[in-house]
Amino acid sequence: MNIHEYQGKELFRRYGIAVPNGKAAANPAEAERAATEIGGRVVVKAQIHAGGRGKGTIKGATDVRGVKVVASPAEAKKHAEALLGKTLVTHQTGAEGRVVKRVLVEAASDIAREMYLALTLDRERSRITFIASQDGGMDIEEVASKTPERLFRLGVDPATGFSPFYGRRIAAALGLEGDLAKQGQALFAKLFALYNETDASLVEINPLVVTKDGKLLALDAKMNFDDNATFRHNDIAELRDIGEEDPKECEARDAGLSYVALDGTIGCLVNGAGLAMATMDIIKHAGGEPANFLDVGGGATAEQVTKAFKIILADPKVRAVMVNIFGGIAKCDVIATGVVAAAREVGLKLPLIVRLEGTNVELGKKVLADSGLKITPADDMMDAAKKAVHAARA
Repeated sequence: MNIHEYQGKELFRRYGIAVPNGKAAANPAEAERAATEIGGRVVVKAQIHAGGRGKGTIKGATDVRGVKVVASPAEAKKHAEALLGKTLVTHQTGAEGRVVKRVLVEAASDIAREMYLALTLDRERSRITFIASQDGGMDIEEVASKTPERLFRLGVDPATGFSPFYGRRIAAALGLEGDLAKQGQALFAKLFALYNETDASLVEINPLVVTKDGKLLALDAKMNFDDNATFRHNDIAELRDIGEEDPKECEARDAGLSYVALDGTIGCLVNGAGLAMATMDIIKHAGGEPANFLDVGGGATAEQVTKAFKIILADPKVRAVMVNIFGGIAKCDVIATGVVAAAREVGLKLPLIVRLEGTNVELGKKVLADSGLKITPADDMMDAAKKAVHAARA
């Protein structure tokens, strides 16, 4: 689950992490009032779930950027008018962009230095890890790709948790000395507490700045959370913005399915998250591109399979569907019945490749064979992947 920058900054404030004075606005009049209350120069920032807003442009108005410093409330209102209700395109949104429904109006800062700081889970090392760089700002992706040695990584030992030792190392990596180092060490400890206590999967500040009067300030706030833990945090769950999420993903979540849209042409319907990951891998290995991750779960019903088919086919990029089922709790004949019912109900015209294995596999294959539908059976995963890739290309 992702949240907006202005929501992330509210969480930062709760933990004592310094951020600029600012307010979210849903219309130009609110933006003007916020700028008046804040006073002086302000920054008007588009609020969408995507990075690269500073370089992003409004569709049809390439001179309008997603982030702009303005000198007066009237200018704040004018730029809010140019953003709200319009589609902002950044390198992360793709060509389709995202509609801006809110802007953040906040006090402009006198910046002496820009840095990068993030906290996430390093799954290979099983440690919560700080990532820091003295090269913060809009070009951090370029730093990561061209000069990765400029990124400092430090995993926190789960046996000890965060300690002043870690704070001193991160401060040194960022080139912070004296009072700034002390400010940094306090900020890093608060960030670590925020990450753990909210079940976050990512906390990112880009840029973390040193102001000309010698203060550390989080100029941005990006936070992602573990969906499986939001039941523990009702206040955070309420921050979810459904309008920023893929409608198919929302529909799948409501149906008890795990679905993530991707950019490929082969729709995947699989039972089990590990098998779903392996299915996407083998499609790539066979030269194709998966259109989605979709796990119907170990106890999938025929109704859930039908819903899964509808969600997959709602993606216009899909050119073939690959069903990969290992029957355990969910028996192959039950899944096969769901596949047949779904194909009939949606009037499936795309190639359908099905690989079944496990409990009641022979019954499942008989259900498919007796359906009268044009279903291509597969002997194993690689056979299914090759057939799906060939069908999608044809």
